[in-house]
Amino acid sequence: MKERLELAEIPREKKISKNDFLERYVKPQKPVVIEQLIEDWPAYTKWNLEYIREVAGDKTVPLFDGTKAISSKYKFNEPHLHMKMSEYIDLLRKGPTSYRIFLYHLLREVPELQNDFNFPKIGLRILKQIPMLFFGGENSKVFMHYDIDYANILHFHFHGSKRCILFPPSETKYLYKVPHALITREDIDFMNPDFDQFPALKQAKGMVTEIVHGETLYMPEGYWHQMTYLTPGFSMSLRAAPRNLENLSKAMYNLFFMRHFDNAMRRWKGQKWIDYKNEQAVKRVDKRADTF
Repeated sequence: MKERLELAEIPREKKISKNDFLERYVKPQKPVVIEQLIEDWPAYTKWNLEYIREVAGDKTVPLFDGTKAISSKYKFNEPHLHMKMSEYIDLLRKGPTSYRIFLYHLLREVPELQNDFNFPKIGLRILKQIPMLFFGGENSKVFMHYDIDYANILHFHFHGSKRCILFPPSETKYLYKVPHALITREDIDFMNPDFDQFPALKQAKGMVTEIVHGETLYMPEGYWHQMTYLTPGFSMSLRAAPRNLENLSKAMYNLFFMRHFDNAMRRWKGQKWIDYKNEQAVKRVDKRADTF
């Protein structure tokens, strides 16, 4: 039988008190799925693809093709295509598609949606900002990455289901992280990894879950995460600043130096810079292999 990654199930709580959430998950920095955190939100009963079509069908949205590797042809987070939201939802309905909407300010474009959620009083100092939405079609994937700001994240899913694979920061040394970036090598299939090409992955210990409409996934600071939409659907995240000072300093480095340095190198070296980084991702892991 083909070898698989070592992935434990992420624990689940139907409901949880503020104190238990802080003590069991936030303080030890462990992920959890909370099944019934947002049942009092209007979004819980209202938000589905047809409702989004009704209120936002005329909006032009940016699309990202998950099958396209990062290249110098596009700037970081530059969309590959634009279309009307109604056309995109039609595309989702037709069957599997690799096109996703990533970091889109739909709630700014359609302010009435801001009335459909609130900020959970669960012990995190959630940033009071308008959240962005993420959409994906069946089988579309979000590459393995961690967030630039090392936030504590509450990730809410709507309409359908998706698989979420997580790794704590301690496993970074096995994941073929691309230097000067927030991602691993894009050619790694985390559900069906090639251990001949990426042998260090055998040592990585991660977690996995499938979340459905109305469920909340808590992702601690700096956690790697990769998402696969099992059906068409969409998600929203609320964020709280890192509580750990070391992680806060890493976030500042990412925000104020790393991303600007990487963008400058892309402009200067183009595709050679991206190819160099992907080569270094493997070389750096291989160099440490004897210590595993």
